[in-house]
Amino acid sequence: MQVHKYNLGVIGNCSYLAYVDTKADVKWMCLPRFDSSFLFGSLLDEEKGGHFYITPASDQYQSRQYYVPNTNVLCTEFNGADGSFVVKDCAPRMMIYDRQFRPLMMVRKIELLSGAPAIKISCSPRGDYGNIVPETVIASNHIRYLNLGQQVRLTTDVPLTYIQKEQSFVLDQDRYLVLAYGEPLEAALQETAEEFLRKTIQYWQHWIKSSYIPDIYQEEVIRSSLILKMHQYEDTGGIIASGSTSLPEFHDSTRNWDYRYCWFRDAYYTLRAFNQIGHFDELEKYFDFIHNILRNSGDFLQPLYSITGDQKLFEHTIDLNGYMGNKPVRVGNKAYVQLQNDVYGQVLVSLLPLYTDKRLIFTKKNSYQQIVPWLLNQIDRTMEEPDSGLWEFRNQVQVHTYTLLFHWAGAKAAYKIGLIFRDQALMEKAQRLATIADNLIEKAYDPERKLYTQAVGSNNLDASTLAMITMDYLGHDTERAKSHISALEHELLAEHGLFYRYKHYDDFGFPESTFLVCAFWYVDALACVGRIEDAMKNLDKLLTFSNHLGIFSEDVTTDGSQWGNFPQTYSHVGLINAVSRISKKIDRTDFM
Repeated sequence: MQVHKYNLGVIGNCSYLAYVDTKADVKWMCLPRFDSSFLFGSLLDEEKGGHFYITPASDQYQSRQYYVPNTNVLCTEFNGADGSFVVKDCAPRMMIYDRQFRPLMMVRKIELLSGAPAIKISCSPRGDYGNIVPETVIASNHIRYLNLGQQVRLTTDVPLTYIQKEQSFVLDQDRYLVLAYGEPLEAALQETAEEFLRKTIQYWQHWIKSSYIPDIYQEEVIRSSLILKMHQYEDTGGIIASGSTSLPEFHDSTRNWDYRYCWFRDAYYTLRAFNQIGHFDELEKYFDFIHNILRNSGDFLQPLYSITGDQKLFEHTIDLNGYMGNKPVRVGNKAYVQLQNDVYGQVLVSLLPLYTDKRLIFTKKNSYQQIVPWLLNQIDRTMEEPDSGLWEFRNQVQVHTYTLLFHWAGAKAAYKIGLIFRDQALMEKAQRLATIADNLIEKAYDPERKLYTQAVGSNNLDASTLAMITMDYLGHDTERAKSHISALEHELLAEHGLFYRYKHYDDFGFPESTFLVCAFWYVDALACVGRIEDAMKNLDKLLTFSNHLGIFSEDVTTDGSQWGNFPQTYSHVGLINAVSRISKKIDRTDFM
C-alpha cells in the first residue's frame, strides 16, 4: 500500500485557516471562525464540499509547493508544455495604525512565469456543511455568492465568464483574485493585492526574525513556529488543537474527531513552545481567554471550550462522504462533558510566566488573588477523583498518573506565584497539595518492573508518563528516570522512532497508529537523561514523517503514513520542545 501523506499547504492569519492542495484547490476553509461551517470542504466530500481551484487546463503538468521563506504565504507552481505559472496564496496579516489587520479575505495571485499556459478557475463555495449551494450574482468585476450568512464576494480581473463556466483561457499576464467574507474589497484590486502580499510577507519574516531559534534543526523549528502561530484565534486568545475535523486516526478506524476547539492541555504545550522561541504575546492573549472562562466556570473547568468560550460543544454527525470515505464526519466534541482533572494544573503552569518572568510587564498581576486560589482549590477537590485522562477514554475512569503529575506541577506553580507575592497562606496550601500529589504518584510505581503505570492500580503503560521526566518530577540523573524510559521503550517504541501512546484495548479496539507527539516526548526524555545521540537519531527519523512542506499530522502508522487531524499543533509543539531541550544539552560540534 502506498504511503499516505496530506498533500496540503496551510495559510492563515489568526482569524481563519485555508488548506490548499498541490492542484491549488482550496480543500478546506471555515468562515467566519475556525469552528464554523466550511466555505470550501472538498477535503471531506468532493461532491458537496465545493471547490476554489486555479489549475492548468491540461492534465499533463507537474506541480510543486513551497512557502515564501519564513512566512505563511504559500506558492503552488505549475509547469506544463505550454508554459508555467505560480499561484501565490495569502491570508493577509499586517500592522495598520498600530493594530493587527487580519481580514476574512484570501488573496490569490496568478503569476506568469513562462510561455502562455492555458488555465481553468473554479470558485463554488458552499454553506451549512455542503447543504447550501449559493445563488450567484455577476457584476462588472466581481461575483457575489448569496445565502451564506454573510456577503461572500470574489473580486478579480479574470473574465468572469471563464470562472462561471469553468472555461479554460490563456494566461498572458499576471492575474488576481480576492475572496472576501463579510466586508468586500472596494479598493483597487491589483495594487491592494500586491500590497497585502508584500506586507504579509514582511510581517511573518519579521516575526521569525524576532524569534529565538536554536542553531540546530532551524528550518523545522521555523516552520513549526509559523504553523502554531496560525492556530491562535486572536480575537479571543483561544488556541485550537487543529483546524480540521474527522480526519481518521487510521483508515476505517471510526476514530474521527473534531479538533477545532481549545483544549487547556494542548494550549499549555503550545504556549510552552512559544516561550521557548521567545514569544509571549500569545500567552497574554490566552490569559484574557482563560480569565473570561474562569469567571463563568461555576464549580469546575471543562477540558475544552470553543474559541469564544462556549461550553456546550454538542457532538453530532453530518452527511458527508468523509475523507477517503472515512465516516462518521463529526462536528462538536463530546469530550466537553468529561472529567479531565489535569486541566487545573495545566492552566496554573501555563499562566506561571505571567506572574514570575521578569521580562513581562503584565499589568494584571493582581488577578492571581482570584485565579490561583480557585485553581488550587480545584486541585484539592479533585486530587483523588478518577477521571477520563488525557486520552479521553469514553468508558473508563481512573486516577491517572498524568493527572496527578499536573496536580503536583500546578501546586508547584502556585507556590512560586505565592512566593513572588509573599502570600504565605497560598504557599503553605500549595506545598501541602504538592506533597499529597507526590505521595499519590508513587502509588503508581511498579517496583518489580521499575516503572510508573498509566494509573494507580493499573498495569498498563502510557507514553504520557514520559512527562514525569521532561517536567522534572524525576531527576534526570536518577536510575528511576532511566529505567522508566527503558520500560516504556520495551513496550511502546515502534519502528523508526515512532511511539504508541498505549497498546491496551480502548473504547474502539486496539490502536493501530502511533500518536506523533509521543515520539517527540520520547526524544525530549532521551535528551533529559543524557542520551543525546539517541535523541538526535530518533528525531532525524521523525522528521521524515512530515509532508512535502514540513507539516505534521496527529498520527503516523508504522509504514510512515500520515493520519489524524492536520496540522496537529501537538506534533509541532513536540518538535519545538524536543529541539529546544537538545540544543540546551549539547555543544553541537560534538555531533557534527
